[in-house]
Amino acid sequence: MQFVLTAYDHPNALPVRLEARPLHLDYLRSITAHLVFAGPMLDTEGKPLGSIIVYEAEDRAAAEKLVTEDPYSKAGLFERVELSGFRTVVKDGVVAG
Repeated sequence: MQFVLTAYDHPNALPVRLEARPLHLDYLRSITAHLVFAGPMLDTEGKPLGSIIVYEAEDRAAAEKLVTEDPYSKAGLFERVELSGFRTVVKDGVVAG
């Protein structure tokens, strides 16, 4: 099952994000089997203001564990986190039936 994480950074948290980024990227590399896609949300100036990650996980508890083990979470980067079930309908320009 897929789960989408929408995580909003604390205000003025760019230094925290930058410091934790190398560990975050290493973590993403270590869980690639569980990733559908991932990336930062950007403000009007192109600066990160949060993250969106879509996970493939057995259940919600497994998805929550993926979120809590992320170095961004451990660093306290996020002010607010939403985790919801997700279904891909369009991928690589192909609409699923």
